[in-house]
Amino acid sequence: MIITRTPLRVSFCGGGSDLPSFYEQHAGCVLSTTIDKYVYLSIHPSFQKGVTAVKYSQTEIVRQVSDIKHKIFRQCLSDLGVSGVEIASIADVPAGTGLGSSSAFTVGLLHLLYCYKGKFVSKERLAREACAVEIEKLHEPIGKQDQYASAYGGLNFIRFNPDGSVFVEPIIMEPASYSRLSSRLMMFYTGEVRSASAILAEQGKNVTAGDKEKNQLKICALAKELKAELERNNIDAMGEILHESWLLKRTLATGITNPDIDRWYETARQRGAVGGKLLGAGGGGFLLLYVPEKHQQRVREGLAELYEMEFGFDWQGSAVIYVGEKPKA
Repeated sequence: MIITRTPLRVSFCGGGSDLPSFYEQHAGCVLSTTIDKYVYLSIHPSFQKGVTAVKYSQTEIVRQVSDIKHKIFRQCLSDLGVSGVEIASIADVPAGTGLGSSSAFTVGLLHLLYCYKGKFVSKERLAREACAVEIEKLHEPIGKQDQYASAYGGLNFIRFNPDGSVFVEPIIMEPASYSRLSSRLMMFYTGEVRSASAILAEQGKNVTAGDKEKNQLKICALAKELKAELERNNIDAMGEILHESWLLKRTLATGITNPDIDRWYETARQRGAVGGKLLGAGGGGFLLLYVPEKHQQRVREGLAELYEMEFGFDWQGSAVIYVGEKPKA
């Protein structure tokens, strides 16, 4: 048996600029981190010869990989020529909550299959091929940030270049600054699971149109400003820039926010949160807040109807965490 562990991500600023409709014209950038919430995948040879089984929220047992209904499983197994195996997936957080779980799953699955075939692949290749699977082959209207975040791990500034290349630059701070930043971030689950596809499809069309294009450019400028401030160890800039970015992001597509999300966000701000945002494309999932420690209990009480999820940073990215002995032929 082989097991991979691939982290989910929190995107702070720049989301939307990783869509090709934007970065092919302007170049895009995102500042994000991976967190200690993961997608786990395991693989071992199938007990029944000639049978392939995949287990997620459902269980599929087939004799032909092409008969698998789960499109990411089907595409990756077909691309790498793997069959006659049993693969199981489990995650710390449900899909559709704004933490990039779909792309983390794709990165982790590719990592798993390459390891099963006895091949080492770089983090860059894992991210690039995960993008190819989701965007080029499965035609998902998504960007590239999640795949690169999950593959590399850590707190990074990620650049999306007009030629399609991607550069990942770690944010370098004093060790104490990482701890202070982590301790001032709070995350609350809104209880609304959604598909990002419709919002991202609309946003992809909007980010090159009039005021929405200008606002996306401003969001990129804020991501660059946040990078500079963090590298000066000014972590309090996070709260202010999150707030500015959220106000701009709300204008990019319908469905990014709703009255409940607005109410929760304003309650948090009134109780001491400096800024925050809804994670992912919008419409539901997790609400991220930057809150000085002295105000955190007041924010927690104000959002008592929501589930708070504690988390820390992940620094490893997608990793193989277990390799058992190879079965005898």
